[in-house]
Amino acid sequence: MERLYTIPLRREFQKVANYKRTSKAMRAIRQFIQKHMKCENVLIGKELNLELWKNGRKNPPPRIKVKAVKDKDKDVEFVIVNLPNVKIELPKDKKKEKKKTVEKPEVSEDEKQKEQDKEKKEVLEHKDIRKERPIQSQEPLKVDMKPKEKRVIGRTSKK
Repeated sequence: MERLYTIPLRREFQKVANYKRTSKAMRAIRQFIQKHMKCENVLIGKELNLELWKNGRKNPPPRIKVKAVKDKDKDVEFVIVNLPNVKIELPKDKKKEKKKTVEKPEVSEDEKQKEQDKEKKEVLEHKDIRKERPIQSQEPLKVDMKPKEKRVIGRTSKK
């Protein structure tokens, strides 16, 4: 079942503090859809969520048009809500597909040993390059550790 609704949000979000307005608008959409579609499970689409939050948490739109699609998956009914121009894709049954395993040709132990030796040589060559670089001298920094003078603001003498 598919329906189009224009949901009035202004009366709902005016009842709360201004920094909670968009959150209240989201709850109002969920309650509206639960009431009109007679279903407890409501899923709000990504595009609708972005549309509500695009002006921040203090300034949601006063009304919004939505498309609601009701579906039943196994024993659970749910409603997906999104903008009217967005195509709503219902979740499909995911069948386990057998992965095709590609058999690797067997490698003899001699070839494995040669590959390991090559990797070791590369690591050693990398270490040698690092040793050849000149090391920068790191002399300790000289810092004056004198305490700063206290600044007095205003009058210094008492009357």
